[in-house]
Amino acid sequence: MLSELPLVVFTIVAQMSVGSFVVLGLIHLFGGRAGRDVVDETSDPALYAIGPILVLGLLASMMHLGTPIRAINALRHLDSSWLSREILFGLLFAAVGGAFAFCQWFKWLTPRWRQGLASLAALIGLALIAVMSMVYMLPTVPAWNSWATPARFFATTFLLGSLAIGAALVVTAEVRRRRGTGGDDASERLILSSLRWIAIGASAMLGVEFVVLPLYLGRLATERSAAAAGSADTLVTTYGGYALVQLVMVFLGVALLGIFLSRLARPFNTARMLALAPVAAFVLVFGGEIIGRMLFYASYARVGL
Repeated sequence: MLSELPLVVFTIVAQMSVGSFVVLGLIHLFGGRAGRDVVDETSDPALYAIGPILVLGLLASMMHLGTPIRAINALRHLDSSWLSREILFGLLFAAVGGAFAFCQWFKWLTPRWRQGLASLAALIGLALIAVMSMVYMLPTVPAWNSWATPARFFATTFLLGSLAIGAALVVTAEVRRRRGTGGDDASERLILSSLRWIAIGASAMLGVEFVVLPLYLGRLATERSAAAAGSADTLVTTYGGYALVQLVMVFLGVALLGIFLSRLARPFNTARMLALAPVAAFVLVFGGEIIGRMLFYASYARVGL
């Protein structure tokens, strides 16, 4: 499984970046009641982290290709290759998202134009995830050629993206508190409101993963091809323990965030807990998703030559 680590890093990081960008967009869209300045001050630090993270993921993918020159050569086949389209959309997302980040930082353009640029970047990002899933829809690889592949990719996108933003919001708030530049009550209310919706969204994506996995394994087990049966046996028998660890980590991460928010409804609110629980939730889920993606590549088995 370790041989595919660059692809694991690229797909996970790219999906997390897209999900983070979409979640930040939703915070801007529905958090307007707090005031534009409050929303910008609260969410902008998380925005500036997305670009570098995606660039690291793109560099990881190039490690798998061998050299950056091969990535350039791959762009020559946009008319026939989903891999070429994946590289193109990845670069477009990084470029448009980066342009929005610079405009947001320096307050270039009008707010409406910046929103339009952010919406374009989000659409390109979602297209990137769709194209990324198509790269693996290979008829010769039954374990990948399934509706479960795009379903799992999009679930990871929104699950990791939402939790990453939740962690970024509370870490930024804690850093500002320690520096004595903490936000006002409106900023704190926006963070708590965002965390509640993030917990709801993460729970929904967790439900998707818990439904998709057994249906996916059941389909593989009933396939007539030896490759499909072999993939099912590999995932259940050889790597069944890892799959269980993945599900437990993801479940515990989302549950931890939910428990934390339920405690906030009571007289229980310390700065340390505010920073610790969402970060721990993200770390658990991120680790679980890494394991899950490694299992995805471990299920590779071809039909025929």
